[in-house]
Amino acid sequence: MKQKRKLKIALVGNPNTGKTSLFNKLTGLHKKIGNYPGITVHRVSGQFTLDDGTEIELIDLPGTYSLHPTSKDEEVVLKELLLNREKIDGILMVADVNNLKRNLILLHEIQDLGFPVMLAINMCDEMQKKGIKIDVDKLRELLQIPVTLVSTKKSKADGQHKGKGKIHKMKEMIPEMFKMSSQKYFKHYGLTGTNIDFIKPDYPDEPVYKLWLLYTEQDKFNNEIKENYPKIYYLPFDPSTLKRLLQKEVIKRYRDINRILKDTYYLDKSRATGLTERIDRVLLHKVWGILIFMLIMFLVFQAIFTWASVPMDWIDRFFSQINIFLKSHLPENQLTDLLTDGIVSGISGVLIFVPQITLLFLFIALLEEMGYMSRIVFLMDRLMQPFGLSGKSVVPLLSGTACAVPAIMSARTIENSKERLISMLVTPFITCSARLPVYTIIIALVIPNKEIAGFINLQGLVLLGLYFLGFASALLSSYVLSKLIKSKYKRYFILEMPEYKAPIAKNVLITVWDHVKAFVFGAGRIIVAFSIILWFLATHGPAGFDKPSFDKPFQLSSSEQAAYKLEHSYLGIMGKSIEPAIKPLGYDWKIGIALLTSFAAREVFVSTLSTIYSVGNTDDDQLLRERMATERNLITGEKTFSFAVGISLLLFYVFAMQCFSTLATLKNETKTWKWSVIVFFYMTGLAYITAFLAYQILS
Repeated sequence: MKQKRKLKIALVGNPNTGKTSLFNKLTGLHKKIGNYPGITVHRVSGQFTLDDGTEIELIDLPGTYSLHPTSKDEEVVLKELLLNREKIDGILMVADVNNLKRNLILLHEIQDLGFPVMLAINMCDEMQKKGIKIDVDKLRELLQIPVTLVSTKKSKADGQHKGKGKIHKMKEMIPEMFKMSSQKYFKHYGLTGTNIDFIKPDYPDEPVYKLWLLYTEQDKFNNEIKENYPKIYYLPFDPSTLKRLLQKEVIKRYRDINRILKDTYYLDKSRATGLTERIDRVLLHKVWGILIFMLIMFLVFQAIFTWASVPMDWIDRFFSQINIFLKSHLPENQLTDLLTDGIVSGISGVLIFVPQITLLFLFIALLEEMGYMSRIVFLMDRLMQPFGLSGKSVVPLLSGTACAVPAIMSARTIENSKERLISMLVTPFITCSARLPVYTIIIALVIPNKEIAGFINLQGLVLLGLYFLGFASALLSSYVLSKLIKSKYKRYFILEMPEYKAPIAKNVLITVWDHVKAFVFGAGRIIVAFSIILWFLATHGPAGFDKPSFDKPFQLSSSEQAAYKLEHSYLGIMGKSIEPAIKPLGYDWKIGIALLTSFAAREVFVSTLSTIYSVGNTDDDQLLRERMATERNLITGEKTFSFAVGISLLLFYVFAMQCFSTLATLKNETKTWKWSVIVFFYMTGLAYITAFLAYQILS
């Protein structure tokens, strides 16, 4: 019995060429499909069998534009092809018919590595409406590799859909890649230089271009190259000369590609009938495009605010009822308090974010699936680039107006590691919904409710100014971080413009589920743990801390007893201990306790003051404002919440990192506490200095 052959083939291509769709068609597996760069981030494999019985293991590598990496995803591809080459028998290269010229750069580089290659040109069903014609036979002759047209949108092809290409016909052509001698280009460029020429005899079986890549990209694989290619590792390395040679390589490759496409690829835009081109004339307009984008974002975040409030209230009431039930059916002891006020409240503090996260990523996934997300990135990249950000950074920055937790998570779509990191680090500056209760009550206390010019409300104008200050701080911090954070990756802005299409429900649901699950089981564990710590500090203290030193303590109301207990707890002691540090800001120990508790969540500032001032019902904002307005400093006799103190507090909360959920999410996304600690001290320090200056100048 003849033994079946087994081959490993790597599926390679630019992002957004339909590579993952083709993988699903060939292997029968189902995988998430995206339509903007960076969606495939893991090495995934599947199997299928050819008609002759050959078993193929297909390895779906991340999307890449070139073998000179500019992101972590592209580095993964280069490492797989250079350092694990013995595991790959051939390459199935997927190209997009709409961007064939740029796609062929990657094909050129792969051919120079000496792999058997086959080219599958996808989306050929769009050729007619785009006015495109391709001479496949001539292209095959010039490239000296098998070439076929395919459409991953069709399960059947050529025979029934003229010009659409067959998936099964492509499978029949795969053996041809191992019989044809692929064209080589690099040896004609004269770029190898003296250094590579010297070491070529030491590695006679290696393609010249592989040695060139190992040399030019050695900073990314220092240890592996030192171990396996020591001759290359110790070659002199001149960055300026190297940059010039790399530019020369790209120019010469494009000259070859232009020569090839001149005789094989024909484009007549006058015959293009596509809807995408007509829509893009409006959506990519330098004025109307930005206005439409701002309108869409306004509607999205209005929906997040309004739609999320209902399920968030349900979750809040549900866990409140659970706490009431547990407290009424369990004995009054520390274990019950831990369960209700620590664990259950901590879980509630995690799940309360789920509606916002779900809605935010639902809208992002819909925009992505429809093809509009790439347009947003294109429109905003020019505005964001001077600050060291990407066009994709607009999504987390705008999302931060709802909540920094899902906003930081949305930065995953930014493929450049430096831009992704900066976007996550500055997102907490954006005024989120949790700050609004603090802003509302402080503004109502210190800003007169009057109108300017007869129609502009002064309190509303101050609130708008706080939002603007947050955005300005994020952009300025981005600029500073872009100068301080070094990256080995170059910044190239290359973006596919996918066709507009109806979203696929399955893909949208998978995207939303992945992000919600990542938050609940990632950052959620840290949030619950911190909730328990805060509960302990607020409910425990030195001996007798919960017993007022009065002859008739029973005369105190329950809210007054709670205020006394909080004041003398470990958390209250901490509040009093930091009073000397916050006194220059105009704050007393009561505000100090509120600052500490609001580290769990900014809006806790209000409920803590309600407890301290013995308001009782923490939802009675009017009564709380009255108590705060009449509160006096016992030493100076001045109002505790004066204009100077109010402005100081507002500025403090604009800049301060008063949200452990955000820090936990940042740690979860960066896989280290390093950046969380840096952000905390940077924002807190900036908040302290700004609040100090404001109080000292205004008081």
